[in-house]
Amino acid sequence: MSLQRIAIVGNSGAGKTTLARSLGSRLGLVHIEMDGLFWQANWTPLSWEAMRAGVDQALSGTTKWVTDGNYLRAGTQEVVWSRADTLIWLDLPLHVVLWRLLRRTALRVFTRQELWNGNTEHLSAHLRFWNWDENLFVQCVRAHFRHHHVFPALLAHPDNVHLVVLRFRSITEVDNWLAGLPQRNDDAMAPV
Repeated sequence: MSLQRIAIVGNSGAGKTTLARSLGSRLGLVHIEMDGLFWQANWTPLSWEAMRAGVDQALSGTTKWVTDGNYLRAGTQEVVWSRADTLIWLDLPLHVVLWRLLRRTALRVFTRQELWNGNTEHLSAHLRFWNWDENLFVQCVRAHFRHHHVFPALLAHPDNVHLVVLRFRSITEVDNWLAGLPQRNDDAMAPV
């Protein structure tokens, strides 16, 4: 398995960014965080065309990378998956993802952690129970079921048969797989 161009997909709260950072550090890969490209200042989203172009530009700037994020509507999976050698699908149980999402969101809200381009999370933005399209937790439930239909169909497409697909259904599976990977040897990577 090459592990030089990795796409990580899955639900919000599944651990895509955490895994991407870990793989970037372990394997010497550039981490391209899709949310960081998409969400501009004041939570202004890029247009789908600009997002696709931004992802294309980010990938063109390096030969070894790991991305985290889905952005299927933007068509970025075509850009990313066509260049990737490995796809990791974090397909954790819904109750696990919802708990992790709640914990992560609460931490971000109360610590005022800056995310991308100066943005911070606000509790009111995620608890809009009257607006199902903007509620983070409702979106998470919808995405969980949608991914079980969409990802298998996309992965079965002839354009994606080159991908080595790793589908992890538990945190233990992810941890065990990570434990078996070699650590990056910075001495071996230093210029001679």
